[in-house]
Amino acid sequence: MPRWLLHVDLDQFQAAVEFRRHPELRDRPVIVGGNGDPDEPRKVVTCASYPARAFGVYAGMPLRAAARKCPEGVFLPLDMATYEEASEEVMARLRAFPVRVEVLGWDEAFLAADTDDPERLAREIRSAVAELALTCSIGIGDNKLRAKLATGFAKTVGKGEHAPGGTGVFRLTAENWDRLMADRPTSALWGIGARIAARLATLGIETVAQLAAADRTALAAEFGPSTGPYLWLLGNGRGDTDVVTEPRIPVGRSRSETFPQDLTERAEIERQVVRLATEVAEEMIEAGRITQRVGVTVRTNTFYTRTKQRKLPEPTADVATIVRAAVQVLGRFELDRPVRLLGVRLELVPR
Repeated sequence: MPRWLLHVDLDQFQAAVEFRRHPELRDRPVIVGGNGDPDEPRKVVTCASYPARAFGVYAGMPLRAAARKCPEGVFLPLDMATYEEASEEVMARLRAFPVRVEVLGWDEAFLAADTDDPERLAREIRSAVAELALTCSIGIGDNKLRAKLATGFAKTVGKGEHAPGGTGVFRLTAENWDRLMADRPTSALWGIGARIAARLATLGIETVAQLAAADRTALAAEFGPSTGPYLWLLGNGRGDTDVVTEPRIPVGRSRSETFPQDLTERAEIERQVVRLATEVAEEMIEAGRITQRVGVTVRTNTFYTRTKQRKLPEPTADVATIVRAAVQVLGRFELDRPVRLLGVRLELVPR
């Protein structure tokens, strides 16, 4: 039987989980983020229900801006533990099918399935997810790239029961790639953001078809010997087909925080770096990981962001050593402007 890749994407996930315990909020413009207080400074939207999105609210938008766009919005606090538990329920359901599951995050996964009827499998999976009072859209493809992009079509093409305006299931393969993707902007491709799209435009490459026909040598000259040819592959719909079922082992871990009020005193800035470094170091040591490099990120009130780092004299699992290194890295910053955000990142010894 042929091998198919399915991309399962849970619809408005955090809001949908909230609907399970607050059924009265279904069909309301629900906005999840921060502590659920739209007046709280420097907190952002992490999920907006479909009715909230109709007002122009989107993930990453400051809560205050969301409140202005959607005065009728219902603001709820972020509940990480509950969302993780709901995600684990869904992933367990997916693993009950004859598929291999690669978890991408709380709300999405790739599935590899050997079947003659991937649409039927997708419908069965959607029914299983619906039993958990959640909904999902599923893209079907002959590789991961096409399966991922197919999910977008599943949400928007035709009329569907769950995804607004969509059928909930869609197939994108080499056969219909050109017809569906050729005239779309390069930013429609998974892996190409606004910046890369803008750089491509300077080369006269604005559509997927133009990228597919581009000179790979010219792309390599502009974007480098690895990224350039990779972009050409994206334009032609090429993608990975491997599904990794084992959890990815992180090569690093970071902890950052945006502060309600800017930090202006060096002593307070240092105290916050010590706290962040201690928290992330203790977390990694509990996980049995060893640190080999420490980095510190500083973002000022002008949004100027800079990261500096240093390699430790020798890998360590000692909290005090890691914290001391973070403070030393911080000392390389001038700190002549109010600080909006601080972050500490540990680069870990590979397992």
